[in-house]
Amino acid sequence: MRITSDFFGTTSGRQAITKFTLTDGAYSVSVLTFGGIIQSLIVPDRDGNPVDVVLGFDDVRSYEGQSCYIGALLGRCANRIAGSDVIIGNYAVHLACNDNGICHLHGGKIGFDRRIWTPAITDRGLELSYCSPDGEEGYPGTMHATVTYRLENGKLSLIYHAVCDSDTLCNLSNHTYFNLSGHASGTIGEQYIQILADAYTPLAWNNAPDGHIAPVAGTPLDLRDMHRFMEGWDMPFDQITLARGYDHNYLCNGTGLRTAAYAYSKQTGIRMEVQTDMPGLQLYSGNYLKNLPIGKQGAQYGIRNGFCIETQYPPNAVNCPTFPQPILRAGEEYVHTTVYMF
Repeated sequence: MRITSDFFGTTSGRQAITKFTLTDGAYSVSVLTFGGIIQSLIVPDRDGNPVDVVLGFDDVRSYEGQSCYIGALLGRCANRIAGSDVIIGNYAVHLACNDNGICHLHGGKIGFDRRIWTPAITDRGLELSYCSPDGEEGYPGTMHATVTYRLENGKLSLIYHAVCDSDTLCNLSNHTYFNLSGHASGTIGEQYIQILADAYTPLAWNNAPDGHIAPVAGTPLDLRDMHRFMEGWDMPFDQITLARGYDHNYLCNGTGLRTAAYAYSKQTGIRMEVQTDMPGLQLYSGNYLKNLPIGKQGAQYGIRNGFCIETQYPPNAVNCPTFPQPILRAGEEYVHTTVYMF
């Protein structure tokens, strides 16, 4: 694995952003210090031709000008929390309702996706670090977070680590939009998805789970066998209608680092396997991708032009005591790994 760096641009606040590129044979991934964003991911197709399989932009200002979290790290707490007031230990915490005024989403108004991370090249790969001060976006405690990116043998690994000096919420993830036919190829409808999960957490009216766990069997959310996205994302099923497609948390079968999902493009022959040691993953089919800046190489992205697989604790878990909890206690370590294999 070879790591190089280039100046990528400056933010509206005149802060310099660096792009690091990790290369291993025919594979490469470019990561920005702005939001830890995966800006490009090159993998070979069935004929050995390079294909960029992630949506992204060619300049910093375009990333600043979009609100779809494209390619970015999520934190302190990924996904939705219903309302704005939560209890952590014995303390009431007030968070921003930055999702239509009804939910806290992806860490607040200025989450980890908008922060500038400090880089270091180590023998493990590219290490990005960020210190989130006590009270940032309402979260208690000073949190030190690190994400290590490693690329080898067609595997991109993200290793997340965090510690905090006070009990807090911690649910770190990544919001890369994949399109295995190529980032500029349009809709993902003909691509295949498989989620190895027998159950999911149904959404309430506010698009956050309400604490229930339901079997996927007999619903369009049953993706235990491979299906094309287009086969289920417009089905007349209340959960699909509410989310305008797939935007649901699955409880992955098994424990430890295990395979949780597969995706495949018949057009390119590219197949992706996702491994995680987290209890769940969010499958999102890009239902609200619109009004975006011009993408890489002049691409125009639209609704359902990419999909996300966000490994995580279940959304709204802090309000659902039967779910695995994203509580990081003072003095404890948060560590988890996600692997994308091509």
